[in-house]
Amino acid sequence: MDTLQLAIFDLDGVIVDTAKYHYLAWKRLAEELGFHFSEKDNERLKGVSRMRSLEILLEVGGLEKSEEEKALLADKKNTWYVEYILNMDKTEILPGVLAFLRELKEHNVKIALGSASKNARTILDRLEITPFFDVIVDGNLVSKAKPDPEVFVLGAKVLDIPPQTCVVC
Repeated sequence: MDTLQLAIFDLDGVIVDTAKYHYLAWKRLAEELGFHFSEKDNERLKGVSRMRSLEILLEVGGLEKSEEEKALLADKKNTWYVEYILNMDKTEILPGVLAFLRELKEHNVKIALGSASKNARTILDRLEITPFFDVIVDGNLVSKAKPDPEVFVLGAKVLDIPPQTCVVC
C-alpha cells in the first residue's frame, strides 16, 4: 500500500456545521413570503440544490412564482446565508478537526478541501483555518455535485498526487 500523501476534507458536517444558517435563511424567506417554515419542513431540503429547495419551500407555503421571481428569491436567500456565515468564528469548528489538521501537517500530509459550496473559502477564512489547506476545490471550480467525485479528483490532480495515496475525510 502507498503512503498517505493527501487528506481531502469535505466542509459541511466535517469541519463545520452550516446547516443551521441555511435553515435560518430559508425560514426568513418564508416569513417574508407570509408563512411558517419549520425545522421539520427543512428536513426535506437536505441534499437538495438551492433551486429545488426553493421549490419545496414554495410548496410548503402553497405559493407559485415565475422562474424570474424564483431566481430573485434564491439570490435573496443566499445573501442572507452569506450574512450569517460572515459572523462565524473559529469556535464553530467541529471537535477534533484542528488537532487532526495539525497532526496531518506534522506528518507532511497535504490537505485539500473538496466542497460543492461556493462559500467554502469565506467559511475557512472566518474559521481562521485557510492556511492549513494546500488546495481548495469548491463549487466555483467544479460543475458536478457530490456524490460525483469531481471535487476530490480535482484536489488530487491539482497537487499532482496519485488517488491511491489520498483519503477523503
